[in-house]
Amino acid sequence: MMRKLILVSAVVVLAMLPGCIDAGGETDDGQFNGAMVEVESRGLTYPAYIAHPEGEAKYPTIVLIHSFMGLEPGYREMADRIAAEGFVVIAPEWQTYKQSPTDRTMEALIEDTLTYLDTRIDVDPSRFGLTGFCAGGRYTMLFLPQIEAFGSGVAWYGFPYSGGFTNETAPASLIDGLDAPLLIIHGTRDEASPIEDIYRYATDLDASGRYFELKVYQGEPHGFMIVEGQLSASSVANDAYDEMVTFFKRTLQ
Repeated sequence: MMRKLILVSAVVVLAMLPGCIDAGGETDDGQFNGAMVEVESRGLTYPAYIAHPEGEAKYPTIVLIHSFMGLEPGYREMADRIAAEGFVVIAPEWQTYKQSPTDRTMEALIEDTLTYLDTRIDVDPSRFGLTGFCAGGRYTMLFLPQIEAFGSGVAWYGFPYSGGFTNETAPASLIDGLDAPLLIIHGTRDEASPIEDIYRYATDLDASGRYFELKVYQGEPHGFMIVEGQLSASSVANDAYDEMVTFFKRTLQ
């Protein structure tokens, strides 16, 4: 898919030329270090939260796909934390125009997010990672085999056998095209996405010889990382966060 050139502007009063870094800033509530930028996709403009490390270098970069509940404050806090680990992180608000977009709309938005990232001088375009939560976990499973730019992915409580909102392609049907390492994070008490489906998916991945890692937390429900919109401070959430960051540091060298 051809990736379009895009125009970028920060929410703060700042005009940026392609290749320039946005100035770090706070959101309206003053709690975050990142900034809002704009990504154009299919003639529409999507806001996206971006956080980046301090310093002048080219960093590995993570595209973060939020859950069906939207770009809640917990995801922005997580982006800031990951940025402090040495990554650029961008989280597009994919529900800006439709609460349940088609897979092709999502694919185009992710591709165009990568196009925006290509314009930044702090991004290493050879080291892109993808992560997502809930519906974003399904998108991670779905697009990691389809978008070659991604070197690895982390799927949080995703849906490997679901066709999504509009009954399209199930991620499990694309296993044979998965070449990038995948980390799957799930809880045993996930009612929305039963753990049995994850074990089945892992079995299918293994049978196909695909590299994956599986981290299962006993007793954890669906969406255990973001609770009432906020990033959980539980020991399980902290451990799961560390698992993700360690995986990306190892696979996006």
